Amino acid sequence: MRLGRIDYLNCYPFYYHMLEKAPLKGVTICPALPSELNRMMAEKSLDMSPVSAAAYADLGQDTLLLPDFCISSTGLVRSVILASRFPIEGLNGRTLGLTSASRTSVILLKILLKKFYGCEPVYMAAGTRPGLKDFDAALLIGDDAMTGEVDAAPYRYDLGELWLKKTGLPAVFAVFAVAKAAAADDPAGVRAVVNSYRASLRCLADERPELAAKAALEYPGVTCDINAYLDTLRYEFTDCRRDALKYYFSAASELGLLKEVKALEFMNL
Repeated sequence: MRLGRIDYLNCYPFYYHMLEKAPLKGVTICPALPSELNRMMAEKSLDMSPVSAAAYADLGQDTLLLPDFCISSTGLVRSVILASRFPIEGLNGRTLGLTSASRTSVILLKILLKKFYGCEPVYMAAGTRPGLKDFDAALLIGDDAMTGEVDAAPYRYDLGELWLKKTGLPAVFAVFAVAKAAAADDPAGVRAVVNSYRASLRCLADERPELAAKAALEYPGVTCDINAYLDTLRYEFTDCRRDALKYYFSAASELGLLKEVKALEFMNL
């Protein structure tokens, strides 16, 4: 079993149990940025992995979603940030550096700016940590969005918070995908990973101080309060979050940003 892992603090709680308590036999963990995991799933070099929610538009033909898990927020998320030298209403025609780390947040930002602000910035591909030295505004995600430099930006917008304000919906940033071949060939291996995820989330609830301490050692560059950050995240893929993801796909398709997603297809566990 080749298992991807988003190498950000927000995904660490899913892997705490298998990393710290009970390693899974026969499972190779591949930590990487979301964009890299998206590519590896598309190339069939991973059997299962968390991926950018947006990536499901391209992966859906060959993958199933785990029905229980996602990475989301209802409002404030802290790790998906638009940093800017200008108010968001004034970004039309200005340069906006886009993180290369993930697709979900890039498309979410484009939906917000086009649909709710009528803005068309000059979008520019950048590395994983674009900054205001090079652009009028910059989109950063994950640990790169939780730094003192970002906090010091003249204008700072939390996209989870902005998405809730404009749509009334939670934002789903990542989903958990299983290759259909792996689901058919190794259902027991998939269930072992799922059970480990569930055990990890119980640890998040019952052993928060220990988990947060391990997370701090794993991600020493993160400057935020880890406990406060973990409190903002929502990991259960509820009906409300499924509906929110469907809205996201619909809006993205309407604006020509993603292929149409007609339905979410889940693995029967």
